[in-house]
Amino acid sequence: MSTTQLKLGPNDHGHRLTLEEFEDAEFDSGHKYEIIDGRLYVSNEPDPSENELELWLFEKLWEYSRSDGSALNHVTNKGRVFVHLRPDTTVPEPDIAAYEDYPLDRRFTGTKWSEVSPVLVCEGLMNDPVKDLERNVELYLGVPSIKEYWVLDGREDAAEPTLIQHRRYGKRWVVRSFAFGSTFTTKLLPGFELLIDPRK
Repeated sequence: MSTTQLKLGPNDHGHRLTLEEFEDAEFDSGHKYEIIDGRLYVSNEPDPSENELELWLFEKLWEYSRSDGSALNHVTNKGRVFVHLRPDTTVPEPDIAAYEDYPLDRRFTGTKWSEVSPVLVCEGLMNDPVKDLERNVELYLGVPSIKEYWVLDGREDAAEPTLIQHRRYGKRWVVRSFAFGSTFTTKLLPGFELLIDPRK
């Protein structure tokens, strides 16, 4: 354990630290904190509109996982993804992470995020396109288990978002965009249909 607990806030963006220091630190409220390439990455907590988008998509995936556990057996909005191939500690925290083989029998017995890895990660985008459309595109490609990365883009109108799908194809992503009001399906999730309209 570290001997001195760090107190970190938005002004510490870019501060170099270890995973142990990060996990031990005390953080100013109102921001989201991650450790990326051994440095603190600070972004804004979602505002209510962004939170509504995230919850809407989370609920759709949660319902799907409960009705058909063959493709997904666990969905969370509190996950951490360890990018083991990076030279320095890198642990992005997606808005949604979905798993096909989460150890449900160990849910309450000390499973660590470093021991599990999702097949799908999703982000709600309102105000940090660099993080969601550049940084995370590269990071999630470096996690072999992740087959798709979705971005629910509400920058123009949170009530009428678009969905950007990144689908793994070898060592690159194939990227497609789906308009508000269209119905999105993917081979990753058989039987899943998403009408892109968070008001429904």
